[in-house]
Amino acid sequence: MQAKAVVFIAPHTVEVQQVQTPDPGPGDAVIRVTHSWISNGTEGSFLRGERTAGDTPYRVGNPWPFPIVAGYQKVGVVEQVGADIDDLAVGETVFCVQGHVQGMYQPRGGHISPSISAQSGIYKLPAGLDPLAASGLVLTQVGYNCGARPDVTKGDTAVVIGDGLVGHWAAQALRWRGARVALLGRHPDRMSRFEPDDESRFTLDAQDPEWVGNVRRLFPEGVRILVDTVGSLPAVESLLPLMIRFGHFVSAGFYGTQDRFALQPARDYELTVHLVSGLVRERMERTLELIAEGHLQTLPLITHHFPVDRAADAWRLIESKSEPVMGVVLDW
Repeated sequence: MQAKAVVFIAPHTVEVQQVQTPDPGPGDAVIRVTHSWISNGTEGSFLRGERTAGDTPYRVGNPWPFPIVAGYQKVGVVEQVGADIDDLAVGETVFCVQGHVQGMYQPRGGHISPSISAQSGIYKLPAGLDPLAASGLVLTQVGYNCGARPDVTKGDTAVVIGDGLVGHWAAQALRWRGARVALLGRHPDRMSRFEPDDESRFTLDAQDPEWVGNVRRLFPEGVRILVDTVGSLPAVESLLPLMIRFGHFVSAGFYGTQDRFALQPARDYELTVHLVSGLVRERMERTLELIAEGHLQTLPLITHHFPVDRAADAWRLIESKSEPVMGVVLDW
């Protein structure tokens, strides 16, 4: 079969191409995509040639990771169902992760339609949920994972490093669980979407030279939960002295080949370290429930829509930040 796909053909080079897919098997469904949500961070590091797999950094001597079909999350309508699938019907709107593709560095990709997707990567949407709200489900699930890992008692103090999508969803999840959350970021337009208040939501400017002191003044009792969503070990190390004994450190950032977190300082505080990555069905389904219930907000984080044929323009905006940008959706 042929499909349309967003392909990274070289560093910083994006094309929309016709690609070849295998014929669907008995355990596959064919999904006609309506919206796919760009993962600015993960996809961006693939576009720069920094990764060869999900959390595997590129090292000199590795095969060059191009061409590759970008992405891993989308929603669409079921057009065909394999003989071994008995819980999907033609016409249903679903979320799915990557689809099969041939002739690429990896045999799968996200921004591709029609998507030949295995049953294991397809999720039914709750009744009444706007499909667009679920189009970034994998990434939303990463944020939920960050906020679900540590033990939380009402009133616990938490700092989330990073005002990107994962940072927002981690902060939302922690606040829903009862924590007082400070979002540490560099983009006023992004931080304003966390809606600071005087009780449980706060924002802090990471570009302020006094940002560590500002955290200390905000939480004089110390920080119980620290979440790094951007891969900034200097920021983590700056905040470790503010941690409360038996606190929690959640790492969801990409550290590349410079991944050298010192355990001894964390041991001094007897911290629990959580290393989050990937997806599992239980978390994906729970994330869908929380989106449907309104505890995780996704639509307010979308700043731009682009027709899929203008995917290269979307990436120019994401990389240049020529205007405030956060959630970017490709419309098919």
